[in-house]
Amino acid sequence: MNRTYRSSAEVFDDHLGRADRRDVDGDLAANFAPDCVILTTYGRFDGHAGARAAYALLTRQLPEARYRYTQRAVHGAIAFLEWTAAGRGGRIRDGADSFLVRNGRIEVMTIHYTVEPDPGPGAGA
Repeated sequence: MNRTYRSSAEVFDDHLGRADRRDVDGDLAANFAPDCVILTTYGRFDGHAGARAAYALLTRQLPEARYRYTQRAVHGAIAFLEWTAAGRGGRIRDGADSFLVRNGRIEVMTIHYTVEPDPGPGAGA
């Protein structure tokens, strides 16, 4: 396959842009190796089907989420992201992802986050 080389930073930036647009299929096609492995707080997810399942899990846990990227870093084949999110019924304050990028694709990704339920009105501070 004759592909144009993309740096880790280019793959990382494209992934974040597509994530913001909720373009899961485009993100997988452009940025994830078909045999990628995603290790998360909630288990291991393999390949594009696993990546879709990890995305679906987060979407169920925090519907209608709005994400804020608080720290981004890239060094060689490794990228790191810290993030927060707020959505219907809860929030995430400790999101942290890491990426191993080779041959212009994400081969390995780790994801950590804790969903904090919204205590709702009337719950003490």
